[in-house]
Amino acid sequence: MDLGWERSFRLERDARAALGLDIGLSSVKIVCLRKDNETYAVTACGITDIPTNGDNGNNKRKKQANIARTIRECLELSGAKAKYAVCGVSGPEVAVRDFEFPSIPPEEVEGAVRLEASQVCPFNTEDGTVDYQLIFSDDNKMRGVLVAATNALIRSKVHLAKEASLSCALVDVNGLALLNCFNELENPRPGQATAILNVGGSYTTLAIMSEGGWPFVRDMIYVGDDIVKQIAAEKNIPVRAVRQILSGNAETEQPELRDILERACKKLIVDVTETLRYYNTQRKAAPLEKIFVCGSFALADGFIEILKSQLPVETVLWTPFDKIRFETGRNHRGALQKNLLQKSGPAMAVAAGLAMRSI
Repeated sequence: MDLGWERSFRLERDARAALGLDIGLSSVKIVCLRKDNETYAVTACGITDIPTNGDNGNNKRKKQANIARTIRECLELSGAKAKYAVCGVSGPEVAVRDFEFPSIPPEEVEGAVRLEASQVCPFNTEDGTVDYQLIFSDDNKMRGVLVAATNALIRSKVHLAKEASLSCALVDVNGLALLNCFNELENPRPGQATAILNVGGSYTTLAIMSEGGWPFVRDMIYVGDDIVKQIAAEKNIPVRAVRQILSGNAETEQPELRDILERACKKLIVDVTETLRYYNTQRKAAPLEKIFVCGSFALADGFIEILKSQLPVETVLWTPFDKIRFETGRNHRGALQKNLLQKSGPAMAVAAGLAMRSI
């Protein structure tokens, strides 16, 4: 699936050697891919936590410098040589929407799409970038998908890449990058509706590809960090301790944590269930058969089991690297990167999808 972002969001002419750069609130993830024939190989990768030291406060400039420094560290650790990056955007400053018009002359389509975007996007599109792709057109009507993001959000990603000595060649929507990645690797059968649920530290993204190639993307604000904070408050322990417990690195077992985790996940489950219900009322499409879960919080101990028991659709953990070769080298760095992808592959899904957009 290609939604034509090159026309509006491409910032450099050549993105063939670009890397996927996923910049979150708590970590930076990098994936470099090479495509041979119809298969992909990882040539470099990395993940680095963004320090949460107290010197940033509410100073936006210091926060940006901190993130840029983390990107540089992640680049160095990964050994990536690419100078171009494909960055992703998500959240309330991004929109992916359907449109349908009576058939109009080609030169009028862009103006009609911008007008539609101004009516359906939750932000002022006069201060944003809008692009689109027609999916169906005949003598009577034309249908397609528009994508929009605020210029401030795009500039922020471009600036962060530049501060890390990278050129941002393309900006994609995280949800679309996930769908692209899934379609490239899993080859879903025609007529199958597939959902990807990415639970990260910045946003929770539900991306659905229905029959006929129609994408549905919604970002929700209740995320893994909120779950961690709620558990920390209920147990009266530090957030760092909760993260260690959920990652399986705690020194002692916490048998009572399952009930607390389940309570903390309740809002997320409600948000996902309501979004699925909204999707079903808006689309006359094949019912969803499965939800594939990825993102950094997907690795939390017990989380997938809770989703399986409470979501209305079969739910499984998904990592794109089950279908991608490792070519990170046989040296110490290569061994570490291979281990990283085997252990934390679901957290790297967006970065993998962004890397695919550069090929």
